[in-house]
Amino acid sequence: MSAVKMYTTEVCPFCVRAKMLLKQRGVEQIEEIRVDLDPTQRQQMMALTGRRTVPQIFIGDTHVGGCDDLMALDQRGGLLPMLGR
Repeated sequence: MSAVKMYTTEVCPFCVRAKMLLKQRGVEQIEEIRVDLDPTQRQQMMALTGRRTVPQIFIGDTHVGGCDDLMALDQRGGLLPMLGR
């Protein structure tokens, strides 16, 4: 299974929703990077993605986007193959 990395904050409902979907699809481990605890991580996230909002989700080396992007990917049938399932 591909590694999943997610830039998050503690009180983000979209982060919770994205994590729930990933777990429903069999992801057991998500590397969470809390940008609310370390502002330099938010700067790194913005440099990588061009976006300021969380979550920002990576599967392997591919930037999937935010929660809505993840849900759309799943609805198109692209999430499971990307996860290697």
